[in-house]
Amino acid sequence: MHDLGETARGGRAWANAHTSRGRLAVERGGAPRHRKRRQASTTLSAQQGTARGDEGSMANIAVVGLGNMGAPMAAHLVQAQHDVSGYDPSTEASERARSHGVRIASDVTDAVGRAEIVLTMLPDGGVVEEVLTGSRGALAALPSGGLVIDSSTIDVGTARRMHEAAAAAGHRYLDAPVSGGMTGAQAGTLTFMVGGDPGVLAEAEPALLAMGARAVHAGGPGAGAAAKIVNNMLLGISLTGVCEAFTLAGRLGLDAAVFYDIATTSTGDCWALRNWTPVPDLVASAPASNDFRPGFSTDLMLKDLRLACEAADSVGAPLDAARTVRALFTDHAERGAGPRDCSSLIELVGQER
Repeated sequence: MHDLGETARGGRAWANAHTSRGRLAVERGGAPRHRKRRQASTTLSAQQGTARGDEGSMANIAVVGLGNMGAPMAAHLVQAQHDVSGYDPSTEASERARSHGVRIASDVTDAVGRAEIVLTMLPDGGVVEEVLTGSRGALAALPSGGLVIDSSTIDVGTARRMHEAAAAAGHRYLDAPVSGGMTGAQAGTLTFMVGGDPGVLAEAEPALLAMGARAVHAGGPGAGAAAKIVNNMLLGISLTGVCEAFTLAGRLGLDAAVFYDIATTSTGDCWALRNWTPVPDLVASAPASNDFRPGFSTDLMLKDLRLACEAADSVGAPLDAARTVRALFTDHAERGAGPRDCSSLIELVGQER
């Protein structure tokens, strides 16, 4: 059972604990890159940002949610010499973060009471809303003029409401979910998809680039949440295709390694194929080669597919492929695969049904 703040099953623990315009891309390292877009694209390197900020770029930062993602992100902030406090209802998660130099607070208000920046990494939109705006919420406890960065994967509507709530409380807000998973969080190579004011993103740059390699301005309030949902919908669909491809290849008598070599140099190539190959021993780092130990669990993939389909309902988008894939992952989770890596879907795909 997961005890970690941003897992799909962590919402109950959090609820119980808490109740008692131009496109801007910021990258770490490298020269500015310009793309042909309808609007201008700007890229800043982490080296440039640090030079601008000097000691002023070091901040008091509170991290709320110290699970598989939040804890390594907090550790990178400590390594960048920020003063980091943190809170998580899980003692195990808190102690793990403490071992990396994070000051562990007694509750959310204690964590954010002297912070300049609050970073949240939480299970779902309901928990984010409660943690920020509840009776002992972070927005009320945060000193005036603070910056809140939510990196949870949540629905667009909640993200937009939190922008409004933060502004009403006198704070600035970014919805900034991430891509890169646990591996990226541990390595400090995450990509942040950011919704909000580009000037606020520029201010958040030193903190974001301490935890990741890139921060992309997706648009206004809620745009980061939208980008994350759409990206993970695409990932779920492509992963399902990879699982079905290996299943069919095997039944047609193709050797898995030979098919992998063909597909990765052909038009079927994709990120899921190269990184989450669902057949053991083809890619050493793939979950399939490690007994499907989760890099990204079935439960989390199903959560994101549900968010995508709910978003589609809200705007009248059919999304037949996404709904089919959601049904497959729902079946897989109901058969007990929720905590396992999402690439274990190949086991369901290969069954007679």
